[in-house]
Amino acid sequence: MRPLSLNPSLCSSRFPFFSFSNPIFLKFRNNPAVFQKSQKGPPFLILRCCGSGSVTAKPSWELRRNRAVQEPDEKVVALRQLFSKPGISIDAYIIPSQDAHQSEFIAECYMRRAYISGFTGSAGTAAVTKDKAALWTDGRYFLQAEKQLSSSWNLMRAGNLGVPGTSEWLNDVLAPGGRVGIDPFLFSYDAAEELKEAISQKNLELVYLYDLNLVDEIWKESRPKPPNKPIRVHDLKYSGVDVASKLSSLRAELVGTGSSAIVISMLDEVAWLLNLRGSDVPHSPVMYAYLIVEVDSAKLFVDKSKVMPEVMDHLKKAGVELRPYDSILSEIRRLAAEGANLWLDTSSVNAAIVETYKFACDKYLMNRRSRSKIKNNRYSESNSLSVSPGVYMRSPVSLAKALKNPAELEGMQNSHLRDAAALAQFWCWLEEEIHKNVNLTEVDVADKLLEFRSKQDGFLDTSFDTISGSGANGAIIHYSPQVESCSVVDPNKLFLLDSGAQYVDGTTDITRTVHFGEPTAREKECFTRVLKGHIALDEVVFPENTPGFVLDAFARSALWKIGLDYRHGTGHGVGAALNVHEGPQSISFRYGNMTPLQKGMIVSNEPGYYEDHAFGIRIENLLCVREINTPYRYGGIEYLGFEKLTFFPIQTKLVDLSLLSVDEIEWLNRYHSQVWEKVSPLLEGSARQWLWNNTRPIDKR
Repeated sequence: MRPLSLNPSLCSSRFPFFSFSNPIFLKFRNNPAVFQKSQKGPPFLILRCCGSGSVTAKPSWELRRNRAVQEPDEKVVALRQLFSKPGISIDAYIIPSQDAHQSEFIAECYMRRAYISGFTGSAGTAAVTKDKAALWTDGRYFLQAEKQLSSSWNLMRAGNLGVPGTSEWLNDVLAPGGRVGIDPFLFSYDAAEELKEAISQKNLELVYLYDLNLVDEIWKESRPKPPNKPIRVHDLKYSGVDVASKLSSLRAELVGTGSSAIVISMLDEVAWLLNLRGSDVPHSPVMYAYLIVEVDSAKLFVDKSKVMPEVMDHLKKAGVELRPYDSILSEIRRLAAEGANLWLDTSSVNAAIVETYKFACDKYLMNRRSRSKIKNNRYSESNSLSVSPGVYMRSPVSLAKALKNPAELEGMQNSHLRDAAALAQFWCWLEEEIHKNVNLTEVDVADKLLEFRSKQDGFLDTSFDTISGSGANGAIIHYSPQVESCSVVDPNKLFLLDSGAQYVDGTTDITRTVHFGEPTAREKECFTRVLKGHIALDEVVFPENTPGFVLDAFARSALWKIGLDYRHGTGHGVGAALNVHEGPQSISFRYGNMTPLQKGMIVSNEPGYYEDHAFGIRIENLLCVREINTPYRYGGIEYLGFEKLTFFPIQTKLVDLSLLSVDEIEWLNRYHSQVWEKVSPLLEGSARQWLWNNTRPIDKR
């Protein structure tokens, strides 16, 4: 699904070693006193990309089109006019993609970067100075950005040789002493600190604009309203563990680290911990909320209009109180004034919260010192009051959520089988229509797939915008077809379909690439080498404590042998009836993420290959990490591997058998046998026959 290139919530290299401390949460062995700053930063400030990253796309000024959306020039001019207003006084303004919770997918009212630039991809950073405007995005979006950006914007292809990062660019284009403004709610504390440090090298100052977002000032009445759909309870039969048990385990972690409270700001962490689900963010069953858990209480900061009586009762039973969403900073100040030692994950908690806490703590400590000196002249500055409070470590909820319990795994397995049944019905329909020479657009195809999925039990939504790409559009890694500009599905070209669904019991994500006619030798070779990488990763066995980046080369090796590669990670974590992208685990060429893959984690396996302006290929299944019973246990440790969650045919027409080993052919036959066994009981009629036709074994050489 929407392969990752750089997602801050998935790339931290901190706290690589864990041990079980209770049934749900894992205790960190690192000492918070020697906490290291995350390697994560705001997207595209620092980004590595494999290969040269060269592209053949034309510059944006050659590709400008008449679009329904307004060109961003007037918006940029209006933004610049705010720079000199009293209380602002800045020389540049940075607009990231995130909301206040560092979410990958966000509500429409928070899509500020898309509004100001016209670029609608999910990842990117915009920077506007008094005379320049630039947008950074990665290889997944180069072609899309070329088409969407007007000539007033410079496209910065992040990761390409010679392309400066955001901070480097600001250091180059601004005069010393310049002021760079940001909305501190939209940057994690780590990201803001790294940016501050980077631009200080050229004597630039980072300015926090707490009271207003400059893009919102321009957006005004046309800005969409914040979402307000009701929250629902996620049933215990799907969650597997009740809220009281999760909070009890979390409080044990607080005591173990000497914390008196923890601030949870990642939306999926709040939803998982409280067994709640929402509809505030497209495709992600979460609600906008903060959660503060203390040793003896908990407070949920949320719009109360979303909380129905059933949810209110659910929270009361767990001892969770409600507070207004926008009162989070006042609560932080109150806790600091009482001397609370807050646990803050500075890689995800926004800079506004952390800075508010630090400032309030300084004020509290100064008052304490003053009172103590009056009472006791022998007061020593070396006592505990001189130590700044706060525990700065990764949220323990992140890892606990990633390790799926039996109920969560059962829900994922069941939802994937129902999803496969819907896909079989869909592909059967699509092939029939194509063979009847019916003209279908990429949007028609995506809409029909949604129709089939919506008939399945427990269906709620798609898990992301369906990527339906025919021919050259398949090479746009995060292509999203639009009614006014999409292509007709060409039976003589490769067709890539990347899609997923949210069910009440699980989250799915699958990509298949097919050809409705006769593929070329080149297409078959590329497809087969992607398949070889997919098989290699599926079958890999590795020792416990192995981080995902170690496995990435298995998926690329067959492509590398002929000098090919792809510009995205190979695997991302997936939530159980939650976000389709989750951390902390990943499988990627980015070696900064040291999180080991552990039993119960779910990851995608999605190698690909893309030729700009020609075709795209990707094969994706979801996998669950499991223990492997190896003959030996070198070092006395466990060895791990993967168990498939996705069961759906891989088109054998596209396979060049001469490139597959006997073992690889056996893998494909064995997989198709499992697909038939598991999915056929859910089908009847033509869809069942389609499944049989596409799961028959192929002859070995």
